[in-house]
Amino acid sequence: MELDIFTTNRIIEMAWEDRTTFEAIKFQFGLKEQDVIELMRREMKLKSFKMWRKRVQGRKTKHEKLRVFQEGRFKCSRQKQITHNSISKR
Repeated sequence: MELDIFTTNRIIEMAWEDRTTFEAIKFQFGLKEQDVIELMRREMKLKSFKMWRKRVQGRKTKHEKLRVFQEGRFKCSRQKQITHNSISKR
C-alpha cells in the first residue's frame, strides 16, 4: 500500500501517542499493528525505531482490549472539537 507523505506522517504521529490504539490506526487507515511496525521501521532511524518499540511493547493503552477504560478512544476529553475543518469554541 502506497501512502502519501501526509498520511505517513500522521500514522507515525499516532503511533507515538500513548493513548492512540493500534485499533484506531486500523480504523482510520486500514493498517494492522504489524503494518504500522513495518512502516515505523522503514520510515524512522534505527535508534528511534528501537526506542519506540521499547515504549510500545507491553503498553496497555496501545491495545483496545487491554485498556481499563473505554471513553476517549480517539481523542482526549480536553481536546477541542473539530467540526467541518473549523475549531469550535468550548
